[in-house]
Amino acid sequence: MTIHTLSDDQTPTILTVPGLMNSGPGHWQSLWEKALPDCHRVELGSWDAPHRNAWITNLGHAIAQVDGPVVLAAHSLGCHAVAWWAAFETGQLRDKVAGALLVAPPEVDSGAVDRRLVGFGPTPKGLLPFPSIVVASRNDPYIDFASARRLAQFWGSQFADAGESGHINAASDLGEWNFGQFLLHRLTDRTTPADLAAVRNEEARRSAEMSIRYGF
Repeated sequence: MTIHTLSDDQTPTILTVPGLMNSGPGHWQSLWEKALPDCHRVELGSWDAPHRNAWITNLGHAIAQVDGPVVLAAHSLGCHAVAWWAAFETGQLRDKVAGALLVAPPEVDSGAVDRRLVGFGPTPKGLLPFPSIVVASRNDPYIDFASARRLAQFWGSQFADAGESGHINAASDLGEWNFGQFLLHRLTDRTTPADLAAVRNEEARRSAEMSIRYGF
Protein backbone atom coordinates (compact mmCIF):
# COMPACT_ATOMS: atom_id res chain seq x y z
CA MET A 1 0.00 0.00 0.00
CA THR A 2 1.28 3.43 -0.92
CA ILE A 3 1.64 5.68 2.11
CA HIS A 4 0.51 9.22 1.36
CA THR A 5 1.93 11.95 3.56
CA LEU A 6 1.09 15.63 3.69
CA SER A 7 3.65 18.36 3.99
CA ASP A 8 3.06 21.18 6.46
CA ASP A 9 1.82 23.51 3.72
CA GLN A 10 -0.66 21.01 2.26
CA THR A 11 -4.17 21.30 3.66
CA PRO A 12 -6.35 18.61 2.11
CA THR A 13 -9.80 19.23 0.76
CA ILE A 14 -12.36 17.09 2.57
CA LEU A 15 -14.94 15.49 0.32
CA THR A 16 -17.97 14.01 2.04
CA VAL A 17 -19.42 10.97 0.29
CA PRO A 18 -22.99 10.26 1.48
CA GLY A 19 -24.86 7.00 1.21
CA LEU A 20 -28.34 5.97 0.18
CA MET A 21 -30.89 8.83 0.23
CA ASN A 22 -28.13 11.43 0.76
CA SER A 23 -27.42 13.10 4.13
CA GLY A 24 -29.92 15.55 5.58
CA PRO A 25 -29.27 18.79 7.50
CA GLY A 26 -28.80 17.05 10.88
CA HIS A 27 -26.26 14.54 9.59
CA TRP A 28 -22.65 14.97 10.74
CA GLN A 29 -21.53 15.19 7.10
CA SER A 30 -23.81 18.19 6.54
CA LEU A 31 -22.61 19.81 9.76
CA TRP A 32 -18.96 19.24 8.84
CA GLU A 33 -19.53 20.93 5.50
CA LYS A 34 -20.67 24.03 7.37
CA ALA A 35 -18.08 23.95 10.15
CA LEU A 36 -14.85 22.72 8.53
CA PRO A 37 -12.79 24.66 6.00
CA ASP A 38 -12.58 23.21 2.48
CA CYS A 39 -15.22 20.55 3.13
CA HIS A 40 -17.56 19.81 0.25
CA ARG A 41 -20.09 17.17 -0.72
CA VAL A 42 -19.69 14.83 -3.67
CA GLU A 43 -22.88 14.86 -5.73
CA LEU A 44 -23.22 11.22 -6.63
CA GLY A 45 -26.72 11.52 -8.10
CA SER A 46 -29.63 9.07 -8.04
CA TRP A 47 -29.60 9.08 -4.25
CA ASP A 48 -32.71 6.94 -3.90
CA ALA A 49 -31.82 4.48 -6.69
CA PRO A 50 -28.01 4.30 -6.69
CA HIS A 51 -26.08 2.85 -9.60
CA ARG A 52 -22.61 1.63 -8.74
CA ASN A 53 -20.82 2.64 -11.93
CA ALA A 54 -22.45 6.07 -12.00
CA TRP A 55 -21.43 6.70 -8.40
CA ILE A 56 -17.87 5.58 -9.14
CA THR A 57 -17.69 7.93 -12.13
CA ASN A 58 -19.09 10.90 -10.23
CA LEU A 59 -16.72 10.33 -7.33
CA GLY A 60 -13.78 10.25 -9.71
CA HIS A 61 -14.89 13.51 -11.34
CA ALA A 62 -15.17 15.21 -7.95
CA ILE A 63 -11.68 14.11 -6.93
CA ALA A 64 -10.23 15.20 -10.27
CA GLN A 65 -11.67 18.70 -9.86
CA VAL A 66 -9.84 19.32 -6.58
CA ASP A 67 -6.51 21.10 -6.76
CA GLY A 68 -4.30 19.31 -4.24
CA PRO A 69 -4.72 16.37 -1.86
CA VAL A 70 -8.11 14.99 -0.85
CA VAL A 71 -9.43 13.23 2.24
CA LEU A 72 -12.68 11.34 1.77
CA ALA A 73 -15.26 11.21 4.58
CA ALA A 74 -17.74 8.58 3.48
CA HIS A 75 -20.87 7.27 5.15
CA SER A 76 -22.81 4.05 4.62
CA LEU A 77 -23.06 3.08 0.93
CA GLY A 78 -20.63 5.90 0.15
CA CYS A 79 -17.94 3.71 1.74
CA HIS A 80 -18.51 1.05 -0.90
CA ALA A 81 -18.43 3.71 -3.62
CA VAL A 82 -14.97 4.68 -2.36
CA ALA A 83 -13.80 1.05 -2.26
CA TRP A 84 -15.07 0.36 -5.78
CA TRP A 85 -13.58 3.59 -7.13
CA ALA A 86 -10.19 2.64 -5.66
CA ALA A 87 -10.48 -0.81 -7.25
CA PHE A 88 -11.20 0.57 -10.72
CA GLU A 89 -8.96 3.66 -10.66
CA THR A 90 -5.44 2.57 -11.56
CA GLY A 91 -4.00 5.90 -12.67
CA GLN A 92 -2.47 8.83 -10.88
CA LEU A 93 -5.83 10.18 -9.80
CA ARG A 94 -5.99 7.95 -6.76
CA ASP A 95 -2.61 9.31 -5.63
CA LYS A 96 -4.48 12.52 -4.77
CA VAL A 97 -6.34 10.73 -1.99
CA ALA A 98 -4.42 11.17 1.25
CA GLY A 99 -6.87 9.10 3.29
CA ALA A 100 -10.44 7.95 3.75
CA LEU A 101 -12.73 7.84 6.76
CA LEU A 102 -15.24 5.06 6.08
CA VAL A 103 -18.16 5.31 8.48
CA ALA A 104 -20.81 2.61 8.94
CA PRO A 105 -20.33 0.66 5.70
CA PRO A 106 -23.43 -1.55 5.26
CA GLU A 107 -23.70 -5.15 4.20
CA VAL A 108 -24.16 -5.22 0.41
CA ASP A 109 -24.01 -8.95 -0.20
CA SER A 110 -26.70 -11.56 0.55
CA GLY A 111 -27.42 -10.12 3.99
CA ALA A 112 -28.20 -6.60 2.75
CA VAL A 113 -31.12 -5.02 4.61
CA ASP A 114 -32.16 -2.85 1.65
CA ARG A 115 -32.21 -4.46 -1.81
CA ARG A 116 -30.92 -1.21 -3.32
CA LEU A 117 -27.57 -1.95 -1.68
CA VAL A 118 -27.09 -5.24 -3.50
CA GLY A 119 -25.99 -3.50 -6.69
CA PHE A 120 -22.75 -2.62 -4.92
CA GLY A 121 -21.97 -6.25 -4.18
CA PRO A 122 -20.01 -8.37 -4.08
CA THR A 123 -18.01 -6.39 -1.56
CA PRO A 124 -14.65 -5.31 -3.03
CA LYS A 125 -11.98 -7.00 -0.93
CA GLY A 126 -8.75 -5.50 -2.22
CA LEU A 127 -6.47 -3.37 -0.06
CA LEU A 128 -7.15 0.32 -0.42
CA PRO A 129 -4.20 2.27 -1.91
CA PHE A 130 -4.40 4.99 0.76
CA PRO A 131 -4.63 5.11 4.56
CA SER A 132 -8.14 4.52 5.83
CA ILE A 133 -10.17 4.06 8.99
CA VAL A 134 -13.37 2.02 9.15
CA VAL A 135 -15.73 3.17 11.89
CA ALA A 136 -18.43 0.77 13.06
CA SER A 137 -21.26 0.80 15.58
CA ARG A 138 -22.14 -2.19 17.74
CA ASN A 139 -25.86 -1.86 17.01
CA ASP A 140 -25.86 -0.83 13.36
CA PRO A 141 -29.01 -2.28 11.75
CA TYR A 142 -27.28 -2.47 8.36
CA ILE A 143 -24.31 -4.64 9.34
CA ASP A 144 -23.16 -6.64 12.32
CA PHE A 145 -20.05 -5.55 14.17
CA ALA A 146 -17.94 -8.59 13.25
CA SER A 147 -18.71 -8.14 9.54
CA ALA A 148 -17.70 -4.49 9.72
CA ARG A 149 -14.41 -5.51 11.32
CA ARG A 150 -13.82 -7.98 8.47
CA LEU A 151 -14.36 -5.17 5.95
CA ALA A 152 -11.59 -3.22 7.67
CA GLN A 153 -9.32 -6.24 7.34
CA PHE A 154 -10.13 -6.67 3.64
CA TRP A 155 -9.42 -3.02 2.95
CA GLY A 156 -6.30 -2.80 5.13
CA SER A 157 -8.00 -0.15 7.25
CA GLN A 158 -7.60 0.78 10.87
CA PHE A 159 -10.73 -0.05 12.85
CA ALA A 160 -12.55 2.29 15.22
CA ASP A 161 -15.32 1.22 17.64
CA ALA A 162 -18.11 3.82 17.79
CA GLY A 163 -19.93 2.02 20.59
CA GLU A 164 -23.71 1.78 20.26
CA SER A 165 -24.37 4.58 17.80
CA GLY A 166 -26.90 3.01 15.46
CA HIS A 167 -26.08 3.72 11.83
CA ILE A 168 -23.94 6.72 12.83
CA ASN A 169 -26.31 9.06 11.04
CA ALA A 170 -28.64 11.93 11.88
CA ALA A 171 -30.87 9.60 13.91
CA SER A 172 -27.86 8.85 16.13
CA ASP A 173 -27.97 12.49 17.33
CA LEU A 174 -24.19 12.96 17.15
CA GLY A 175 -24.14 16.65 16.32
CA GLU A 176 -20.82 17.55 14.71
CA TRP A 177 -19.50 14.18 15.97
CA ASN A 178 -16.26 15.03 17.80
CA PHE A 179 -15.05 11.43 17.73
CA GLY A 180 -15.33 11.39 13.93
CA GLN A 181 -13.44 14.68 13.66
CA PHE A 182 -10.68 13.24 15.84
CA LEU A 183 -10.37 10.28 13.45
CA LEU A 184 -10.39 12.65 10.49
CA HIS A 185 -7.48 14.59 12.01
CA ARG A 186 -5.60 11.33 12.53
CA LEU A 187 -5.72 10.73 8.80
CA THR A 188 -4.09 14.10 8.15
CA ASP A 189 -1.66 13.95 11.12
CA ARG A 190 -3.15 17.17 12.43
CA THR A 191 -4.46 16.01 15.80
CA THR A 192 -4.59 18.86 18.30
CA PRO A 193 -4.90 18.84 22.11
CA ALA A 194 -8.52 19.92 21.69
CA ASP A 195 -9.15 16.89 19.49
CA LEU A 196 -7.60 14.59 22.08
CA ALA A 197 -9.69 16.13 24.85
CA ALA A 198 -12.85 15.72 22.78
CA VAL A 199 -12.24 12.06 22.05
CA ARG A 200 -11.37 11.36 25.70
CA ASN A 201 -14.69 12.89 26.71
CA GLU A 202 -16.48 10.85 24.06
CA GLU A 203 -14.83 7.62 25.17
CA ALA A 204 -15.52 8.35 28.84
CA ARG A 205 -19.20 8.92 28.08
CA ARG A 206 -19.39 5.73 26.03
CA SER A 207 -17.64 3.71 28.75
CA ALA A 208 -20.09 5.03 31.36
CA GLU A 209 -23.03 4.03 29.17
CA MET A 210 -21.55 0.56 28.63
CA SER A 211 -21.00 0.17 32.38
CA ILE A 212 -24.61 1.03 33.11
CA ARG A 213 -25.94 -1.18 30.34
CA TYR A 214 -23.81 -4.26 31.00
CA GLY A 215 -22.92 -3.83 34.67
CA PHE A 216 -19.13 -3.59 34.13
